[in-house]
Formats: sequence, C-alpha cells, structure tokens
Amino acid sequence: MKKRTKIIIIAAMVLLLGVTGYLNVVLNNSVSSNNDDTASTSSYFQTYRSDRESTRDQEMLYYDAIIASESSSADAIATAESAKLALIEQMEQELVVEGLIKAKGFEDCVVTISDTDVNAVVKGGELTETEVAQIVEIIQSQLNTRLENIKIIPVE
Repeated sequence: MKKRTKIIIIAAMVLLLGVTGYLNVVLNNSVSSNNDDTASTSSYFQTYRSDRESTRDQEMLYYDAIIASESSSADAIATAESAKLALIEQMEQELVVEGLIKAKGFEDCVVTISDTDVNAVVKGGELTETEVAQIVEIIQSQLNTRLENIKIIPVE
C-alpha cells in the first residue's frame, strides 16, 4: 500500500507539471495572437499570476501531504522537503526579479525560472537595446544566468 500511495502522489505531481506546461504554452500563444489588445495583455499578466499561484499552492499541498503522511519513508519525506524548499526559493527569486524589472520603469512583467532558462514577459511593446540590457543585467545579477539562457518577450 505504501508504494501505491507514493506512485499516486508522484503521478499527480507529474500531471500537475504537465498541466502547468500546457497552460504556459496556451497563455503564451494567446499573448502572441492578442498583441494589439491592451486589456488582453493586462488580463494575461493577471491570469498567469493566478494560474501560477494556484499551481504552486497545489504543489505545496502535495509536498505537505508527503511530509505529513505516516506511510512516507524517510527518503520520500527528505525529497519532498527539499523540493518544497527549492520551490519556495524559486518563488522568491521570481518575485525579486519581477520587482526589480518594474522598478526600472516597466509597467508589468512576469518571470519564470526553470532549471536551464529564465523567461521574462515584459509589458511595454517594442523594447530598446538599453531596456533589454537593463532587464538582462537584473536577471544575470540576481540569478547568475548566462545570456543565452535568458528570453525576453515584450508585449503591448
């Protein structure tokens, strides 16, 4: 029974990650097709943040369930605690980078961090070289990320 519970929990987490990836693609495609609609862009940022928050809340609940379960092994608990801490650190990093980008005068932005890439969706239409350099500098200084791993997506 313990192995079955673990398999169910892991399968649910993998499914949740798949749904998150799908939502990311769908939302990115909707931004591409609606660049001329300002209300849609604002809605994009709100929707993305809401979806990201609910997905992360679900992930936290799964980790908490593994940690609190009496049937969880010490290894499963340690792995869940480590993954939860990594997720919290990622959330903090994204929040800091988003705040710093907004502090540079950009109206809104959303930053996503993966193991290899950092994506920044920035509201503001066409970006100048100076603006791109400001965003890249913020991301590199906060996340120690190489330039080729940074993607900046401007939206109006």
